[in-house]
Amino acid sequence: MNHDSYDNAYIAGILNTVRTVAVVGASANDVRPSYFVVKYLIDKGFTVFPINPGQAGKEILGRMTYAKLADVPEPIDMVDIFRASNAVPPIVDEALALDPLPKVIWMQLTVRNDEAAAKAEASGLKVVMNRCPKIEYGRLSGEIGWNGVNSGVLSSRKPLMRQGFQSFGVRVK
Repeated sequence: MNHDSYDNAYIAGILNTVRTVAVVGASANDVRPSYFVVKYLIDKGFTVFPINPGQAGKEILGRMTYAKLADVPEPIDMVDIFRASNAVPPIVDEALALDPLPKVIWMQLTVRNDEAAAKAEASGLKVVMNRCPKIEYGRLSGEIGWNGVNSGVLSSRKPLMRQGFQSFGVRVK
């Protein structure tokens, strides 16, 4: 797969099918980007599991924080990685050891590791690199346009309501 550019349908397909997200590198500091992403995903109706060994056993935004992916008590659909690119391979290995396997490995803005991506894809997982699910959700739902940002997506179709605060869902056709 070409990880330099993603089709809107590919991203929308992911965001419309995943329900549980483990955010590796989630921060309890409310000025960190990972904190905003956790909050946003929770507000959109996703079940979010913060992963941060330094915060394990404590809560971030009312969600119990776990030290590692294997500690999460239910299946994970997507692993969202907020770590440096060189820290990705062991996280992907940890995700590939889960049973059942997650559906998606998502690497945040500026995070890219082609070898780890190839390994995940070889195991049947979808991979997104150098993108933010918060930004992509807002862009594909049209929500980001409320702030005057050009999302590159035009539609006259009525939004699909989903569970969550001001959640219009992602729709691409």
